[in-house]
Amino acid sequence: MPNDNPNPPVAAPRNIVVFGFDVAEISQIRRIRAMSALGHHVHSFTMRRDNMNQDFQPEWPNTHLYMTENENLPKRAAVVLKSIVKMIGHRAKIKEADAIFARNLDMLAIAWAARVLAGAQSTPLVYECLDINGSLCRPGKKGDLMRAAERFLLRRIQMLVVSSPGFIREFFAPTQGYTGPTALWENKLAAGSRLPERPQTRAPISQDRRIRIGWVGTIRCEASLKILMGVAAQLRDRVEIVIHGIVHHHAIDGFDDQIAAHDNIHYSGGYAYPDDLARIYQDCDVVWAQDLWQRGNNSDWLLPNRIYEASWAGCPSIAVAATETGRRIEEDGLGWVVAEPTAEALTALITSLTADQITAKGQELLDRPDTDFVQSLAEIQTVIDAVSQASPVSALKEPVAP
Repeated sequence: MPNDNPNPPVAAPRNIVVFGFDVAEISQIRRIRAMSALGHHVHSFTMRRDNMNQDFQPEWPNTHLYMTENENLPKRAAVVLKSIVKMIGHRAKIKEADAIFARNLDMLAIAWAARVLAGAQSTPLVYECLDINGSLCRPGKKGDLMRAAERFLLRRIQMLVVSSPGFIREFFAPTQGYTGPTALWENKLAAGSRLPERPQTRAPISQDRRIRIGWVGTIRCEASLKILMGVAAQLRDRVEIVIHGIVHHHAIDGFDDQIAAHDNIHYSGGYAYPDDLARIYQDCDVVWAQDLWQRGNNSDWLLPNRIYEASWAGCPSIAVAATETGRRIEEDGLGWVVAEPTAEALTALITSLTADQITAKGQELLDRPDTDFVQSLAEIQTVIDAVSQASPVSALKEPVAP
């Protein structure tokens, strides 16, 4: 039967305000649903983008701020300013809050300003960081200005929550000088969600069919597409590339034309989360888990949700060795790594693996407990309790470690 998280709702529900960068974004949805599953009263103030999940309507109370765009920094800055003005009319809701959560830097700026406008400076503010935006890593005056703005806000939060320990180790501690309370919420499957039935066995790969390499999730990395196309060209009828997810066409120009040139690459479009996860990953023999979109910074430091989803469904992951993703895969036995992000390296790995090796690794993953890959509601509640009580637990006072 479906896997329901056994954690019961909390005895003392809190009023939680969430500032989100896109109400229809999957990780945003699952975070709010987890808080609601704990019994908390959640109200969100959110942007919306037009590149994903456009028909989604939240089942919780939500105030729409404005439409915004990916990578359009001037428009995003203008939207931030307009949103701050708009929050003047919602000061009562901010005053009611026991805790405020803001996801990404834009929303943190709005949340901090809203808290000031409401005269609610004593309300704890949590900055949840899922990615380090490229604008924070670039050299020059613009990058300096962005980092200074974030440092200003970091000094005014009560906790920093990251999805990868690499963000603390590689950026927030050395670059931003942040030494405040931290917590780690990895991009595991959603706490509180009703998951589909988890597969129990991994079907053997027949010797007469192609090895299927999956690329699943947010499809925004042109470098990954180039690598997978290179593998498709080199191995031809020995491999099939299957792609599932929402394509960010602003990041991958001419995506449809590029894959159309290869008869062993197939794009299946978006999928329902989490309903389709078992089906998608069971149809893949291995999954390309590496993000190369912002190589040298964010992509090297993050831990993507696909390594948890794939492992839960029994599909081994492949990533680049000298990255946070690659280290996690290697240290935790989630799959294999390549030394370099090239088609040649991935081709060499795929041809070195036997069908039995791939099946055995997948079965090893299925034999592990769900809790290795599914976030518990207790993880969410620990942070809420810590900031709501204004006395962060000692375990959260040091930078998180893997």
